[in-house]
Amino acid sequence: MPVVAIVGRPNVGKSQLFNKIVGKRQSIVDDFYGLTRDRIYSDAEWQGHAFKLIDTGGIEIENTSFQKEIQAQVDIAIEEADVIIFVLDIRTQISKDDLMVARKLMQSNKPVVVALNKADNEDLMANFYDFYELGFDEMFAVSGIHSIGIGDMLDAVCKHFDDLKLNESEEENDIKIAIIGRPNVGKSSLTNALIGETRVIVSDVEGTTTDSINTSIEYNDKKYTLIDTAGMRKRGKIFESVEKYSVLRALSAIDKSNICLIVIDASRGLLENDLHIAGYAKDAGKGIIIVVNKWDLVEKDT
Repeated sequence: MPVVAIVGRPNVGKSQLFNKIVGKRQSIVDDFYGLTRDRIYSDAEWQGHAFKLIDTGGIEIENTSFQKEIQAQVDIAIEEADVIIFVLDIRTQISKDDLMVARKLMQSNKPVVVALNKADNEDLMANFYDFYELGFDEMFAVSGIHSIGIGDMLDAVCKHFDDLKLNESEEENDIKIAIIGRPNVGKSSLTNALIGETRVIVSDVEGTTTDSINTSIEYNDKKYTLIDTAGMRKRGKIFESVEKYSVLRALSAIDKSNICLIVIDASRGLLENDLHIAGYAKDAGKGIIIVVNKWDLVEKDT
């Protein structure tokens, strides 16, 4: 499905718009500044067009709490998106943060539809034309609270779906296998063993793999794409933005896969986080194969 990302500076009503489009209260909405930090995904539909919608945290220049993490999430969302909804507050003048976001979106070369949110009365329409300064052609005055203008905005978003050259390469027909698990359970070693060459770095240092790596292989005349992913820790133990970026990549790999190989360290046994990781794959409806790795380290009677 096409992917649509909602981006903008904090407190312009991105989450309100997200909830209105998906038709349920999935993003937390509050006046507290900078409430949404991670990306939030949901399936959405408009006039027969199905798509994935991503809500993101607000981008701002000032180095406030969690800004590095938020910007990392937004960068991933922009990279994944086919169309971007750029949300601004029609009641305010264009800020430095708005200009920074606009430059980031221009550089992405993705289709951008501007939503001038909080247009709750006609008097605010006098501000509409000021926002053409940002350089985008498609602009709509909307209200996430009162459902004003959202249909016209979504019509413009969905028109871009017809122009998308969605990837229809041979790889789309491959069976996609995501190799997932905790850090340092041997996911990269397993990947290298399956492909017969050193494609990914193998190390005893936890977290060596920080991104998802795709490798195409052929076995018995069938084509497969192996996706080696970064190790996933418990949510409460994810501190650095780079690591959070890696975990989100791993979750994205699960979403795109047909089958998940859940790798477990035989020398340490089944841990609580192994169950959490298996839960991600189960909730995504993927085929699951349990791989008990490092079996050579286990003492055996025979």
